[in-house]
Amino acid sequence: MEIEDRELVSWVLAGQTDYFRLLVDRHQQAIFRFAVGILGNREEAQDVTQEVFLAAFANLHGYDSSRAAFSTWLFTITRNRCINLLKKSRPIELDEPEMVRGDVSSDQVVRQELSEQLDRALAALSVEQRTAFVLAEIEELPYAEIARIEQTSLGTVKSRIHRAKQRLQSLLEPVLRESK
Repeated sequence: MEIEDRELVSWVLAGQTDYFRLLVDRHQQAIFRFAVGILGNREEAQDVTQEVFLAAFANLHGYDSSRAAFSTWLFTITRNRCINLLKKSRPIELDEPEMVRGDVSSDQVVRQELSEQLDRALAALSVEQRTAFVLAEIEELPYAEIARIEQTSLGTVKSRIHRAKQRLQSLLEPVLRESK
């Protein structure tokens, strides 16, 4: 039987700080994927992921399990950190393409190219659309939870996701046609 997040949080707040490691292990990959989806840069996403868990630990007393799931709280912190980073820095930078070795199959090259095209298409979305799309389609969160994370209405979330899908379809249609 898996221990619920709220129980782990209460133990950490009671001084058993080693239990925070379980929370990190449980949520780290989802937070990282979400940050990559917003930032488009794995190194920055790694930094943000670490910052999120440091901030969560430092502010754990401010978490209210009656208002939101622990994961919702973490996604909200992540979203805010990513948006602050984007505001401070630059237009979104994509990961440098990896060098293609001679023994790499053509399927791997095609997959890598498609992945890079998807990264560029995601980067072309507004931060709001990208965030909603990544939470819905990659993290598979319910729209109501996305609305809580985004601190907006359910209708706005649906609209952002719909617009993101339309934009991605128009951006990726030529690429998908070429790969057939």
